[in-house]
Amino acid sequence: MHFEILASHLHFARHPTAASASSLLKFSGNIVGESRETHFKLKDSVVEVENLRGKEDSVDLDTAGFRFIHQPAKHTSFKSDEEIKAEYHPESIKIIKQATGASRVVTFDHTIRRRQIGAKDQAGQPASLVHVDQLPKAAIARVGHHLPASDVPRLLQKRFQIINLWRPISHPALDWPLAVCDYRSVDSQKDTIPVVLVYPDLEEEAYGVAHNPAHKWKYVRGMTPEEAILIKCFDSIQDEIDPFTPEDAPLRESIELRTLVFYD
Repeated sequence: MHFEILASHLHFARHPTAASASSLLKFSGNIVGESRETHFKLKDSVVEVENLRGKEDSVDLDTAGFRFIHQPAKHTSFKSDEEIKAEYHPESIKIIKQATGASRVVTFDHTIRRRQIGAKDQAGQPASLVHVDQLPKAAIARVGHHLPASDVPRLLQKRFQIINLWRPISHPALDWPLAVCDYRSVDSQKDTIPVVLVYPDLEEEAYGVAHNPAHKWKYVRGMTPEEAILIKCFDSIQDEIDPFTPEDAPLRESIELRTLVFYD
């Protein structure tokens, strides 16, 4: 059976009121997953999400901001951070270069997510808040943080991107599939809300996203570990549960690799 559209509950950020507005909203907590305090309100909205299975080529990085690819990984265990860095990072660099034509790709972190029902510790659980990983200035700061200082001025003079490579691991992602929003349907001035992620040992800047009925949400049902999504989080020249999920579907497991992508 082929399902084209599903209705899904997504968690959006709400714009602050004039009385409570600050320059940046804050989300604080322990980075290893203890109690978290939210300094802004969320809004749970029902959206339509289109299944692009069989139509994966209808979107790409330069138009929608994401691309679905079929590219099996040689590394498949995803148990050891050291092995992931030594094996999965290098092969992912090759995948991203091939898919984008980039001259240089630098990985700077990865996140393994394994969903557990009723887990009190939310670290390592799928992210439920609609978001964009970096503000533009945070993206630029990443270049200086991860590349040699002597390379930075030259690299910033040319096009660069932050692209995440997301894939299921162990089994198809029928449970909690990843949904992405077509960039062309987003009003970047009205829909995005700057957020500071404050943890005991670091502070990062990102965007929360407010609900907009014009948003066009997409996913591919039952993505396998041989498939992946390239998600463009920044470009220097631009700037829920599937109701059809089988009851016995294994809980989602995935890896998201974050990279800096440069062009000559």
